[in-house]
Amino acid sequence: MDLAKATAADIGRGLQAGALDAVEVTEFFLERIAAYPDPAVFTTVTAARARDEAKAAAARLTQGNSRGPLDGVPIAWKDLFDMTGTVTTSGSALRRHSPAATEDAAAVAHGVAAGMVAVGKVNLPEFAFSGLGLNPHYGTPINPHDADTPRAPGGSSSGSGVCVAAGLAPVSIGTDTGGSVRVPACFNGLVGYKSSEGHIGKGGLAALSPTLDTIGPLARSVEDCVLLERVMRGRKPTLLEPASLEDLTLIVPDNVVFEGAEAAISANFDESLERLARAGTRIRRESVPLLDDALSMTADHGLLAGAEAWHVLRDVLEGPDYKKMDIRIWHDLTLARTATGDDVLSLLDGYERMRAQLAALLDTNALLAMPTTKNTAPPIADLEADWEEYTTQNWLALGNTNLGNILGVAAVTLPNGTNANNMPTGFMVCAPGGHDERLLAQSLAIESVLRS
Repeated sequence: MDLAKATAADIGRGLQAGALDAVEVTEFFLERIAAYPDPAVFTTVTAARARDEAKAAAARLTQGNSRGPLDGVPIAWKDLFDMTGTVTTSGSALRRHSPAATEDAAAVAHGVAAGMVAVGKVNLPEFAFSGLGLNPHYGTPINPHDADTPRAPGGSSSGSGVCVAAGLAPVSIGTDTGGSVRVPACFNGLVGYKSSEGHIGKGGLAALSPTLDTIGPLARSVEDCVLLERVMRGRKPTLLEPASLEDLTLIVPDNVVFEGAEAAISANFDESLERLARAGTRIRRESVPLLDDALSMTADHGLLAGAEAWHVLRDVLEGPDYKKMDIRIWHDLTLARTATGDDVLSLLDGYERMRAQLAALLDTNALLAMPTTKNTAPPIADLEADWEEYTTQNWLALGNTNLGNILGVAAVTLPNGTNANNMPTGFMVCAPGGHDERLLAQSLAIESVLRS
């Protein structure tokens, strides 16, 4: 087995069968992390903790006391999650010397209970407020899909995307407030799962938007996402049966979601639809007016995520050290400071109304389908040199995923090809909030076609 390219589930099966040793697997990944030429991927490598957890897993597996299918499997965590003995930096220099956490975040603790091995914490743009992943404080993780031109990793779970794509860990857990799991998964050719709001507990997670923050994995397969969904909820990791493609309907909006998309993204998306149609999936292309409503409401009242982030981070944004922040992040966050009480209440009412409309549109066999992003990973140099280019590319990255957060969806992005520069594109499917299990079962079926 090529551990660097193996899924978490495959590594777990090898460990359960005795074909792999948990200590040796952990050492393999720690050695890869140490040798990797890009130091910006990890903010903290927890080698001592990983070795202790691996030894404990190896002993359990030898004694026949496995904690489940991911016992002994390495995992990396976005540096928004508290981990005992480490500083939660949130990607900010202003948090670099904060006190170390005294206990694990709830999701991390659930990972420990499942026997997973924490190899470290990975990078992100400052305070997780970017779809591109740049970070001037800890460095920008470089997308591993282009050996010649340094390209953006996607954000805000930038280190998570690069970590898995580069084979430094089989899975990583990120967060998604406007697309921060799905964008880096897409840019790095991975599967990403955005859970429904409140589906996975957020205790011990540094908040950006308490209402919209969600937790989800970046992985090499939907199977891994299924297992990790259960792990992070403190449930027994069990698999799902794939749904029937012949029972599935994909509703493809012909408004909003293709505007400004690269030609290769649209072409790959259409090819994916054709393959799914041949496999028996019903495809409905139609206008979805609530997407236009979401854009209009945003234009009139801003974003709830921005208003909440301003409130959460106000002491920093208005404090004496704000000039130490990434100026791009500070600028984008401060755009929300003029939000009024009427704006926030209008957004909350509008979100509730549109979510009800989406639930009515999508029955138990229907999903909303669209390209994950409208762009592929752009060159980092272009983003650093031109603020307008940064702003344009950031919105192209987040435009479709952010619609999902407004609509409160559960969503999965799947790799579905590349462009002429060999940069990955993504195929995103969305279910109404609370329909995570059926979304994952349907995604297993979709994946079987897109990977064939």
